[in-house]
Amino acid sequence: MSATLEHAPSQWVLVRRRFFRHKLAVTGLVLLAVLAICCFGATWIAPFPENQQDLFLGSTGPSAEHWLGTDELGRDFLSELLFAGRVSLTIGIAVALLATLVGTVLGSIAGYLGGWADELIMRTVDLFLIVPAIAVLALALQGLGSTTVTIVLVLAALGWTFIARVARSQVLSLREKEFIDAAKVLGASTMRILVRHMLPNLAGVIAVNISLSVATAIILESTLSFLGFGVQPPQSSWGNMLSQAAGLLGTSQVYLLVFPGLFILVTVLCVNFIGDGLRDAFDPHAKH
Repeated sequence: MSATLEHAPSQWVLVRRRFFRHKLAVTGLVLLAVLAICCFGATWIAPFPENQQDLFLGSTGPSAEHWLGTDELGRDFLSELLFAGRVSLTIGIAVALLATLVGTVLGSIAGYLGGWADELIMRTVDLFLIVPAIAVLALALQGLGSTTVTIVLVLAALGWTFIARVARSQVLSLREKEFIDAAKVLGASTMRILVRHMLPNLAGVIAVNISLSVATAIILESTLSFLGFGVQPPQSSWGNMLSQAAGLLGTSQVYLLVFPGLFILVTVLCVNFIGDGLRDAFDPHAKH
């Protein structure tokens, strides 16, 4: 009689299966993917080119030609929403990736090395956490200029602290494990231990943090742009579209205010659903 040995599925296979069983996460992923495709493909998908104006047309309501109407400059509002979404999503994704990279590296170094490195990095984290974020961001952008690059750098500069604290706590736990001791005995360098042994075990934390950081960055960018410190015209983002339409509350053109807010809300909800799904996929026994 021959026995058939079945290989147990790998950790990544289990994570993928658990994620795709999370209905809200899958729904969020599909909706966010559709929105991202429409925004990043706006050059080909949007019914009108970016910033194409028709001053004689002016502001009009929804019609067969302009599904969401036009703004005061005669620009097709649906097209502007998609082009603005490209900017907002780019900022959100770039900030999340940069902040997560910096926070993971510094947090891992602090947790693994300890001593003066840990003290220096964590006191820096504490300093960043006590500053009033919106005020500092507004002042920094006013001084450096509100380009997309400076917005990303400034938001990332204040956004790395949370993942640094989480990465540090994870590494503090991991460095006491037997496989880390074995790697040290075999002569593995600090860099090799961090990259080959620590980093894979931080994958779940990193994935969840990236998803949540995207949502946070989009909200912060929208807030700053609404206050006039973020993305500046003629470039559009969902935040400065809200700012430009703020005076229309209570008028027949209130939809110019509603749709940018709706796009922000849907995006943030989708990203949070994805984050919940990733958290449950990597740590199904965690208590929420």
